[in-house]
Amino acid sequence: MAQNHYLTSVFLILTLIINSCGSAKKVKIKASSNIVKSTEYILAKSTETQIKPLKSYKKLSVAERVDRYVKTYAEVAQQEMKSYDIPASITLAQAILESGMGDSRLATQANNHFGIKCHKEWKGKRIYHDDDKKGECFRVYKDPRKSYRDHSLFLTSRSRYDFLFDIKKNDYKAWAKGLKKAGYATDPKYPDKLISLIERYRLDRYDLKKRKAKKEIEQKVVITEHKIHKVQKGDTLYSISKKYKVDLQLIVQENKLENSTIFLGQNLIIPQAQ
Repeated sequence: MAQNHYLTSVFLILTLIINSCGSAKKVKIKASSNIVKSTEYILAKSTETQIKPLKSYKKLSVAERVDRYVKTYAEVAQQEMKSYDIPASITLAQAILESGMGDSRLATQANNHFGIKCHKEWKGKRIYHDDDKKGECFRVYKDPRKSYRDHSLFLTSRSRYDFLFDIKKNDYKAWAKGLKKAGYATDPKYPDKLISLIERYRLDRYDLKKRKAKKEIEQKVVITEHKIHKVQKGDTLYSISKKYKVDLQLIVQENKLENSTIFLGQNLIIPQAQ
């Protein structure tokens, strides 16, 4: 009885295997067709995603994003410094920090690069955003440059910031600490963040007057014979070092490169060959 049960079980198993083999071809063809369609759909969706500006922007490193921001607004900050005596380095550092390198909601939707709130005197458009409190009112500008001008007017028209203008324009550390003291931000690390940005990305070079800056650069070239190389597509530190016959590590040290990383459009100081 047990043996008959065993044979019956074996027969059933063989029957299932035979039936499976007979239908395998059809199943395989159907599955393959579905896979091709799915792959084509995924590739199409992937291509659509890659061409979106926001995606390509997010692929940039922090250094690249800061560099692009500074190149866009450095001249604006210098013009404000000329008109209102606010160091360009401070203005740029605040803008980078407050706007998330130009990528924050307030920057992209309201052209507000300094997180300036509405206050009672504001008659323009408004946007509401969670900050120290939920749903606070912030100013909306037609152009980011108007945000820079309003930042200058904000600091020069309020008496609590008056003492800042007794500080030398090249003393960015005192300016950073003074902004916190005057109540510009509630973050206790606000001065340290501004100073770190200025020093890491050498924003203080924009505090120099153009004539003085040009004179210093010319003098530096004469004395040290340094050259400037603008990074082109396909450049590597190795190829640049070979081109100028300079040790790779000297270029890294001279430009204070982190992780030996360079990016397109960056100006590199090429030191004198040793």
